[in-house]
Amino acid sequence: MNKLYALFCVATLLLSCGEGAQSNKKIVVKNTMDFDRAFETVSIPISALELDSSENNIVIKDVSTGKNLVSQKVDSNGDGVLDEVLFQPEIKANAEKTFEVVVSDELDTVKTDADPACYSRFVPERTDDYAWENNRVAFRTYGPTAQQLAEEGDNGGTLSSGIDAWLKRVDYPIINKWYEKDLSGSGSYHKDTGEGLDNFHVGVSRGVGGIAKKVDSTYYISKNFTTWKTLSTGPIRTSFVLAYADWDAAGNKISEEKRISLDYGSNLSRFEVTLKGTDTISAGLTLHEKTGETEVNTNNGWISYWEPLQDSELGMGIVVPEGKMVGYEKYLTERNDESNLFVHIKTENNKAVYYTGFGWKKSGQFNTKADWDAYLNRFSQCLKNPLVFEVQ
Repeated sequence: MNKLYALFCVATLLLSCGEGAQSNKKIVVKNTMDFDRAFETVSIPISALELDSSENNIVIKDVSTGKNLVSQKVDSNGDGVLDEVLFQPEIKANAEKTFEVVVSDELDTVKTDADPACYSRFVPERTDDYAWENNRVAFRTYGPTAQQLAEEGDNGGTLSSGIDAWLKRVDYPIINKWYEKDLSGSGSYHKDTGEGLDNFHVGVSRGVGGIAKKVDSTYYISKNFTTWKTLSTGPIRTSFVLAYADWDAAGNKISEEKRISLDYGSNLSRFEVTLKGTDTISAGLTLHEKTGETEVNTNNGWISYWEPLQDSELGMGIVVPEGKMVGYEKYLTERNDESNLFVHIKTENNKAVYYTGFGWKKSGQFNTKADWDAYLNRFSQCLKNPLVFEVQ
C-alpha cells in the first residue's frame, strides 16, 4: 500500500507540474500578407495575460526555437501603470507562430542600458530641445525657452514647431554623445565624423511631419512646445507627450497635444495629435530648395519627397492610416522656409494619427527614390494588414 501511495503521489505531482506548464498563456501571431514580416511591434495588454506586471519579468518565448525574444513593458495611457508588453516577432509570409508567456524573477530581456536603443529625453543643456531616436533615425523639436530667446532676438533661440531630422548612419544611440561633444566644444554635430550629422534645416517649415491648419489659402502653425512628459524608453519603443499653447488659425482657436512614439527598426515615428477647434489638420514635409521629387499615393495614403542634400540624398515621408487622408497640396511660396508638401488628415474623436520620418542615402538604408517610396508603400500595407494575435 505504501508503494502504491508513493506512486500515486508522484503521478499527482507530475500531473500538477504539467498543468502548471500548460497554464502559461500562449500568443499566436499570424501574418496574413504574402511577404515576410519583421520589426513590427505586437502589443499585448498585460490584463489579457492575467498577470501582475509590477512584480515579475514577462518573458516571451518562441515555442519553435525555445529562444526568448526581447520584450518591453510600457505604460500605454500615461497613468503610471505598465499595462502592455511589446515584442517584435519574425513571421514568414502567410504563416503563424506561437509564443509562450513565461514569468520569472531571474530572466530579464529588457535592457537597462543608460541609453537604450529606443531613447528620448528633454535636453535642458541645449536650451530646451526634446530629442528621440532608435537604431535607424533621430529627431528633435524645440521648447519654450528657445521660443523666448528667438522672440527676444537672441541668436541662440529657435521659433519652430517643425520636426528636425538628425541624420545618423550607425545603429547605436548618438543623442547624448552628439549633444555632449557639441556643448563641450570637443566637436560639432553639424560635422560628420563617421556617425552622421545634423545638416537638416527646419526654420519655420514643418520639417519632417510638423502640422498646420489651412484656412482659405493660408497655413497657420503653432509655436514651440510648452510642456513635455517621457512615457517610455527601452529596446523596442520610446514614447512621450508634447503640449502646445493654444494657437490661432484665422480666428479659430486650436489646442494641440502630440503623443509621439518610435519603435525599433522603423524609420517612421507615430504621431497621435489631439486637437480641438478643427476636424482636419495638415502634416507637412519641408521642400527646402524645391529641387527634389515629390510623390503622392492616395490609394495607400502616403506622400514622399526625395531631395539632394549636400553630398547625399534624403527621402522624407508621411503615411496616413486607411481612410484618413482627405487631400494633399504641394504648397510653393517665395517666403523663406514656408514651402511644404502637405497631406490633409481627417480627425476622429479629436485625434489625427499619422507616421512620419526619413531615409538618408548615406546611411546605406535607401539608395534611390524608388527604394524609399517602396518602403512607404509596404509600411502602408502593413498598417492596413497588421499582425494578428490571439492569446490562448
